[in-house]
Amino acid sequence: MPNIAEFIDHHFRHFNAATLKDAANGYLNHMKNNGAMMITLAGAMSTAELGLSLADMIRLDMVQAITCTGANLEEDVFNLVAHNHYQRISNYRELSPSAETQLRQKGMNRVTDTCIPEDTAIRKIEKHILKLWLETDAAKQRLFPHEFMYKLLRSGVLVNEYQIDPKDSWLLAACEKNLPIFVPGWEDSTLGNIFVSHVITKELSGCQIMKSGTEYMVELVKWYQNVSKDKSVGFFQIGGGIAGDFPICVVPLIHQDLSINCPYWGYFCQISDSTTSYGSYSGAVPNEKITWGKLEEHTPRFIIESDATIVAPLIFAYVLEKCHSHNDTMAKVKAGAAS
Repeated sequence: MPNIAEFIDHHFRHFNAATLKDAANGYLNHMKNNGAMMITLAGAMSTAELGLSLADMIRLDMVQAITCTGANLEEDVFNLVAHNHYQRISNYRELSPSAETQLRQKGMNRVTDTCIPEDTAIRKIEKHILKLWLETDAAKQRLFPHEFMYKLLRSGVLVNEYQIDPKDSWLLAACEKNLPIFVPGWEDSTLGNIFVSHVITKELSGCQIMKSGTEYMVELVKWYQNVSKDKSVGFFQIGGGIAGDFPICVVPLIHQDLSINCPYWGYFCQISDSTTSYGSYSGAVPNEKITWGKLEEHTPRFIIESDATIVAPLIFAYVLEKCHSHNDTMAKVKAGAAS
């Protein structure tokens, strides 16, 4: 049997399949030419366990920054400590309202075919993260949402509670690399809601300990200006929404609002199931981004209209296999030269 890269090279010849192959090769070429890559995560990619492939991409330096929703930030950790308590419901399309109510009464929060357990996932993490929030409050410090999660992982308090192989957690991989993460609209997440509840009950003195989305944008401007000095920065967008719309705006912000020159995004790929003709920003074809000052006319750009839970792992597997093959070849060349 061929490996995944060989299978894609041979079978993926037309339509969305061909675009997937072209986008994967574009990703490879971008990185081989000393590029950097921003990956954006929308939807429920962490609950879909995208970490199984994304974590390897991070560890092999194929990702230099991530923008994600608050849900993806927290749900990777929920899965890390409560995976054995998750419940998959294959016939979720057939559930009646009363069946949904029964799930709610059991504390099972459904995301398509997967239920996240309230007590063993969400409330378990709340207990630990609240302690960090309180410590930060008492010290009159301020942190970003992802910095709290990094502190939680680095504290070691969760290690004995891991229920998956830690190598399959993308957030752990990002933490090991100290990868820049940008989380716009974090308050639209379970932990964001929980944080607000503790502010309302006055357990926390106020919202000021949590840095905001506008502050994330300031950090993103600094990051982009610094990295793009000597690297072309690519943009790999999984889904749409704020996770994609927020970071891609950094280039026109620098150009138009700061009146400072900088390179455009050097590669663009979006996996989308949004419909362009409905006026959706998330479904906008890449060409539209040229008019907004985000991409150039010659920027390699791809849109794959399909299911991200299928497409993203295939692209990552393709890239990883090609990288391993290239590294093995180079190692043999070096060994031959040395002998």
